[in-house]
Order: sequence, then C-alpha cells, then structure tokens
Amino acid sequence: MATVYARIGSPLGELLLTGEERAGGGVALASLSLPGQKGAPVVQDGTRHAPGVFAGIAEQLAEYFAGRLTRFDIPCADGSGTEFQRRVWAALDTVPYGQTVSYGQIAALVGSPGVGVRAVGTAIGRNPLLIVRPCHRVIGADGSLRGYAGGVESKERLLGLEGALAGRG
Repeated sequence: MATVYARIGSPLGELLLTGEERAGGGVALASLSLPGQKGAPVVQDGTRHAPGVFAGIAEQLAEYFAGRLTRFDIPCADGSGTEFQRRVWAALDTVPYGQTVSYGQIAALVGSPGVGVRAVGTAIGRNPLLIVRPCHRVIGADGSLRGYAGGVESKERLLGLEGALAGRG
C-alpha cells in the first residue's frame, strides 16, 4: 500500500490528511492534523501527493463544517497507538455530536478512573485523527476547555459549530 497525502482547506485553516491507498481505490485515513498542531505529522519522503483519493473524506469534512454532517463514515488505517490509546480512542468515538464529556468520564469508560485521568489525557493528546475522532468533545470536569493538540481556539470553534457551547459562560 502506498502512503499518500493531501491538504484541504477548512474554516480552521489547511488540514493535512495522510493515509494508505487501498488496492480497490480510496484511502484509509491515518492522520488528520490542523495547522500549528503540537506534534503534527509531516509529509515523509516517498509519500505521494494524491488529493483525488481523499475526495470522499474532503466531502465529508466540508459537510461537517457546513453543519450538515454529525457522524463521519471514513475508513481509518489500523495499527497506530498502544492498546490503551486505542481503547481511549474508541471511547471518543462514542461521544455524540454536540455533546461533551470530561476526561474523568472517558477514564471511567476505559476502566481507569482516578489516577487514569492523566493517562487518558495523554492518550487523547496523541489522537492522530483530529475532528474525525472527536477528542475536541472532551473537556475539564469543571467545564473548562482544556488542552487540544490543534489549539484551544480550534477546540472552541469545533464545539461552537456543534452547538456544544450553548448555555456556557
């Protein structure tokens, strides 16, 4: 499988998508990163620019940003992350559009309440699929918008788009 990438525009700036091209066509998304993202992947030598294979993903992202899509249906590449990180990431996938949960709630979902909150925060920070895997929906127990690899301003914009900030302040 060839590793491919594309850059697409968004209300948050230019997104970098990388993935594994599938034999039958299309792509399995390996990462989606935001401009200025902490620890964002970079395009490696040998990675081919192939915006066409990302067309379906780009369309879903456009629909999301337009407020018309509330759940992504995107094939994702397997294999990244530790077993614990994959459990945390799977828990993120259960957080509905327009809702938020606390880090402690995610820790409880994955069987690591209490001291596991810090480990959950670290796993969330290593999520390679920002926006698609909704780590932006995880907030502090006090309702504060805590860290986001893409920046707290981007987190606030995404939650605002989803209507998850109504009644705050």
